[in-house]
Formats: sequence, C-alpha cells, structure tokens
Amino acid sequence: MAVLIDPPSWPGHGRMWSHLVSDVSYDELHAFAIRIGAPRRGFDRDHYDVPSDLYTRAVRAGAEEVGSKELLRRLTAAGLRRRKPVARG
Repeated sequence: MAVLIDPPSWPGHGRMWSHLVSDVSYDELHAFAIRIGAPRRGFDRDHYDVPSDLYTRAVRAGAEEVGSKELLRRLTAAGLRRRKPVARG
C-alpha cells in the first residue's frame, strides 16, 4: 500500500486540512478513504482533502506521513497527478 498524507497545514472553512493521495491507483485511494471515514465529496481530481481530525486515523490505518513536496513528487512520478484546467479567456 502506498497511501500518503501531508501534515494538516492547509486552512479552510475554519479548519486545517491535509492531502491524502495514493502513488498506486485511485481505486486504492478511494478504498482507503472509505476505511478512515473520509467523505467522497472530499475528493478533488487526484487527492482527498482530509480534515485534521482524521489525520491520526489515516496514519494509524497505514498512511505514510510525508511533506507536501514529497507527496506531490510521488503523485506526479506515479502518473496520477491531475492538474486544474487552465482558464482561457
């Protein structure tokens, strides 16, 4: 299993958030998110936004703690990075 989580350092909606990714497959990521109770609405293109109160649960379930740069590097290297579309005007 290669599910990764970065520290909860992203503010939003009065909470701090982490990113949860897999460097294997989206199927692995979705299955892991279900196991820790992360709602599907938290999925955003290639990752889940996970509130800080689920961080410890994710780590205990086997997510590897990595920094944000390492998370992005491994997601990109796995070919699973989905960038936001560029706005054209």
